[in-house]
Amino acid sequence: MNNFAFLRAENAAEAVQAVDANVRAAFIAGGTNLIDIWKYNLRHPELLVDINRLPDCRTITETADGGLRLGALVTNADTAYHPLIESRYPLLSKAILAGASAQIRNMATDGGNLLQRTRCYYFYDANAPCNKRVPGSGCAAINGYNRIHAILGASEHCIAVFPSDMCVGLAALTAVVNVTGPNGERRISFADFHRLPGDQPDLDNNLQHGELITSIDLPPKGFEQNYSYLKLRDRQSYAFALVSVATGLELDGDVIKEARIALGGVAHKPWRVAEAEESLKGKTATPENFAEAAAVILRGAKGYEHNSFKIELAKRAIIRNGMMALEPESQRPGAKASR
Repeated sequence: MNNFAFLRAENAAEAVQAVDANVRAAFIAGGTNLIDIWKYNLRHPELLVDINRLPDCRTITETADGGLRLGALVTNADTAYHPLIESRYPLLSKAILAGASAQIRNMATDGGNLLQRTRCYYFYDANAPCNKRVPGSGCAAINGYNRIHAILGASEHCIAVFPSDMCVGLAALTAVVNVTGPNGERRISFADFHRLPGDQPDLDNNLQHGELITSIDLPPKGFEQNYSYLKLRDRQSYAFALVSVATGLELDGDVIKEARIALGGVAHKPWRVAEAEESLKGKTATPENFAEAAAVILRGAKGYEHNSFKIELAKRAIIRNGMMALEPESQRPGAKASR
């Protein structure tokens, strides 16, 4: 048994103060990933700060610029099925519903989704060397079984991937993360929230100790007319992506005015390449043009013994999903997800 203290915070300031004062304190909301890590004996919080009573974090509201604000404590399920998300940001709804199981989506929160740890086999094996878990101990995945691991943005210290589906959708939508902490409030663009491993793979994101996610802002543009989320995995349900792609298009006829393409399952963070998106502007939406964009996105991709297939798989997924976005999933017979 692990002894720990428990505090139920009534507001964000109380929660931040409690965690900031103890390096072994942790926020808890749904706890769907934290409890797993604790059970595997990989983390040992001395203090759990329950943030479920925080006001203003359980709602989805419109912002002054015409976008939406997702409270950090709104569950993944409530977000995916919210009428404004389904109608204005269906790409995000589809991404969320591709992840985990219904039971987990009913517990997991939007803020917590951003803070998931990797699903690397070796990270969860306390007997294996892992620079993410124990900095400087080595990376067992590089020369081990690395089928699910990164082909982009990896380093000699870590080739793990970030597991979230929701975050791939948020990356494509250029969301903004609102946080509060010991030094006050700040806004972090989604592209800058998660980190590549570099020589500090133990740091998944750019939050400082004691900082708390309070909400996530979606911009007015949701690509509700032309979008698609494609998740390729070893089995149809409850499996993490080998490769996933979120695509949003703004079209004038069959000509692309704006494109967003984000990949999951391939890197330490959701992967976007602005150059590839810019290259599609003014071009027709064809497999050939999406193939050219895929070549830019996958430039520098590196496979390992068991995951080299991901490079070609990612290319084909980008092309396929680009074409799927021409006929959004919500308009296909039988595509409506059941609650």
